[in-house]
Amino acid sequence: MSVLAAIAVLAVLIVVHELGHFLAARSQGIHVNRFSLGFGPILWKYQGPQTEYAVRAFPLGGFVGFPDDDPDSEIPADDPNLLGNRPILDRAIVISAGVIANLIFAYLVLVIQFGIVGIPELKYQPGVIVQPVNTEQSIAYQAGIKQGDIILAVGGKELGASKNAIELLKTEIETHPNQSVDLTIQRQQESLSLQVTPTLKEGKGHIGIELIPNATSVYHRPQKVQEVFGIAAKRFQQLVVGTFQGFGQLITNFQDTADKLAGPVKIVEAGAKLAANDSTNLLFFAAIISINLAVINILPLPALDGGQLAFLLIEGLRGKPLPNKIQENVMQTGLVLLLGLGIFLIVKDTSQLEWVQKLFQ
Repeated sequence: MSVLAAIAVLAVLIVVHELGHFLAARSQGIHVNRFSLGFGPILWKYQGPQTEYAVRAFPLGGFVGFPDDDPDSEIPADDPNLLGNRPILDRAIVISAGVIANLIFAYLVLVIQFGIVGIPELKYQPGVIVQPVNTEQSIAYQAGIKQGDIILAVGGKELGASKNAIELLKTEIETHPNQSVDLTIQRQQESLSLQVTPTLKEGKGHIGIELIPNATSVYHRPQKVQEVFGIAAKRFQQLVVGTFQGFGQLITNFQDTADKLAGPVKIVEAGAKLAANDSTNLLFFAAIISINLAVINILPLPALDGGQLAFLLIEGLRGKPLPNKIQENVMQTGLVLLLGLGIFLIVKDTSQLEWVQKLFQ
């Protein structure tokens, strides 16, 4: 059920995004002839008075279609309510509305979560928790460190129950490259003493692990309505900034971050795990993915909203649009590349699922 819940969240976010485009167009009187969830062959459709609503076979996104792109449309090419005949500002509003819808939705979801579930506060326990060790060749793996271990002390210094515990551990590791460092680890009910020798990487010590605070969330009821909106706004800002920073790191440090790229399968798996632990986590999951969807779509890449906005910017600077042939070739190439990346990530992520790996063991 948790997997279905995560898939449902993704479907809702796609609908929200496309609904933004749809409502922005219809509110301006612009003709819309298609509203689709997914791509490819039609599985289900309903023909409304003006628009065809459909669910398609490949759930890798969705689209809103306009008569401008339909050779079978009976609407005259000079109709002022065709999207292509509208001023640049009108078209920019329609194109950017999907991103805006996802951002608004993310904020409202955070408001609902904090208002209903409560406002979370972290209650720290001693040490930090080891996330999956990067590779079997990593220094941490070779030293015997495993996922789920709690590192309590480094170099004889206790990390304590603090939000600064991770920084303290990172500092000790990074400042002792090629030197043996003693770690005190709790593994279930067992206490272990391990030694690890960080390798020198980019001027700092490195052992190849990811860490999370050893903390649990304790919820308290908001005192005022204003508190909910204020906390939601702060968390929303943190998520947006963090998402942009993540994409920035992907661009500037692609070799080290490319392996962290995730497609729909991994996203569903992560959402399912969150839902399995606590169903209310789906709200936070929805907010995070909605913000990521907005940021991805605003990037100036072909076949994305940002790419279409880039064409509008060029049109505004030139005083006329680029030739249709150039725009179509760029958008089609971008769409093929985007779908190819989506399929690649689906195959990659599926092959890494535990139950799939067991089939080949």
